[in-house]
Amino acid sequence: MMAPSRPVLQARKWLPMASFQARTSREPGRTVIRLAGECDLAVRERLTGTLLAAVDAAPVVVVDLAAVEFLDSTGIHALVAAHHRARAADGRLYLVNAAGSVAALLELTGVGELLRHPGEATD
Repeated sequence: MMAPSRPVLQARKWLPMASFQARTSREPGRTVIRLAGECDLAVRERLTGTLLAAVDAAPVVVVDLAAVEFLDSTGIHALVAAHHRARAADGRLYLVNAAGSVAALLELTGVGELLRHPGEATD
């Protein structure tokens, strides 16, 4: 009797990690975080840490999404968690310059409306 065959494991080709950047600058009356690249599970801790540190340090935080290429549920979660932290401290977190699929996801989930900057145009 032959032993059952085992599945052959093949090596996976991993794609290089997409770049992610978060640049924080202080401006009069607010902190601006400029995000770039992909906001997903791979950068969850870094993204969440950056957002929470900003809302802990400033009453108004503006997150510029112009250079964000991809946003998934973990990115949405980080934004909402930072929003709740800001509100608990009587602060505000706003999103600006979302475009394409990132803007569509924010609108679909309601997060775009929740965190829309008062000066940001609506469709």
